[in-house]
Amino acid sequence: MKIKLKRVGTPYVLETENETGNKILIDASPEIGGSNSGPRPMELLIMGLAGCSSIDVIMILQKHKIEITDYSVEVDAEREKVDQVSLFSKIHMKFKVKGAFETEQVKRAIDLSLEKYCSVAKTLEKTATITYEFEIV
Repeated sequence: MKIKLKRVGTPYVLETENETGNKILIDASPEIGGSNSGPRPMELLIMGLAGCSSIDVIMILQKHKIEITDYSVEVDAEREKVDQVSLFSKIHMKFKVKGAFETEQVKRAIDLSLEKYCSVAKTLEKTATITYEFEIV
């Protein structure tokens, strides 16, 4: 995996690009001089958690021939200062799923993702407690 980053605006507007040419702007908060032109790096990490687990959950349900008609995730994350850095300490995810399935199937798919398959969750669990709930809509 290779990522390129270049400064495209002052003082902290940065553009990242992956190997296939997809780009994302990153910026700092206004409190330190940024302009909110893009998500902050720690927000990207939580977005990565939501994306990683969602790909797993959707893939697991599809493998069981379960059709999903609507899907979303909300993430609430808390950070705690440890020495000079602020690490995630608590992360709560709320999955909202609509489709033709049993409640237990959705729970099992989320459990498999967060406990076994999602690399982002496995990375974050070293400092944060990750909890979840889900709602069938």
